[in-house]
Amino acid sequence: MTYDAILVVSFGGPEKREDVLPFLENVTRGRGVPRERLLEVAEHYYHFDGKSPINEQNRALIDALRRELAAHSVNLPIYWGNRNWHPLLAETLRQMRTDGVRRALAFVTSAYSSYSGCRQYRENLAAAQIETGEGAPEIDKLRVFYNHPGFIEACAERVREALSQFSPDERANLHFVATAHSIPCSMAASSAYETQLAETMRLIAEATGCENWQLVYQSRSGAPGQPWLEPDILDYLRKLGEQGAKNVLVAPIGFISDHLEVLYDLDVEARELAGELGIKLVRAATAGTHPAFITAIRELIEERLSGNAPRRAIGRFGPNHDVCPRDCCPAPRRPGTPAASEVPAVSQQP
Repeated sequence: MTYDAILVVSFGGPEKREDVLPFLENVTRGRGVPRERLLEVAEHYYHFDGKSPINEQNRALIDALRRELAAHSVNLPIYWGNRNWHPLLAETLRQMRTDGVRRALAFVTSAYSSYSGCRQYRENLAAAQIETGEGAPEIDKLRVFYNHPGFIEACAERVREALSQFSPDERANLHFVATAHSIPCSMAASSAYETQLAETMRLIAEATGCENWQLVYQSRSGAPGQPWLEPDILDYLRKLGEQGAKNVLVAPIGFISDHLEVLYDLDVEARELAGELGIKLVRAATAGTHPAFITAIRELIEERLSGNAPRRAIGRFGPNHDVCPRDCCPAPRRPGTPAASEVPAVSQQP
């Protein structure tokens, strides 16, 4: 298959205080989230003066990827579009059309399979193609990369860096806690999200020699009565405190960069609670622009550019599919989202 561009697809985030509520309204549109909840979440952003670090981190990732591709003679321009804030996907696709891009590979900044982490992005791309109209570029999404050795190596190295902040005696009684964004249990039941997270956690623990590990969740939202994946990081810290734990290393493996949910939910809320409980908590960095991760992205691109490139994966499962089956990671239709039959241009159909 011939491609003439790379498209980095991400969640987006506000750049200043005035952006926060319009951004959150974009995120929650059609979901019936009460205004009070939006104002509560807005305070998390105001804690950082209304600026999410995710856009800056995506710029850094794109710069690193551009250098990596150039060093390996992959001469494709890189574009960037977001689900919820500027540059929005439709804006980017219009620019790509103007530049003559006909077919692009999309790298989505989500390592795992779920509706919100994979299929919804494909729906977003399909909606942006419809909005762009005639001449919109075709988009093929790269596979999820939770078990790519480069991603695992980058996460493991971040954990090793965090481990260095504990003394040998502290390491002997260390609890290794990995976090990921919670999702509704109904969404988890229709995807491989939990299985993939557990495999990533196992591979990182094995690579770093951490035997006492647990996968927990963070950043849940939605109606209080709706079941979401548990245990929550704060509840788990309280449990560890009751057990007398004193040393905890937290690794946000469900995120590829240190964006706002990591900074607020872990570096503010979890750290404050750990202090109250008398627990030393060290948070590992995310993969970010670690060279092994940037190399992994380049390899994912080369897989699709050449039928001869190896499809690297480690652990109990092989490389994930390039083309998602029709029933992959389903979710109830919401107003404004395209039907499954409208998503083939972004690798919906075999």
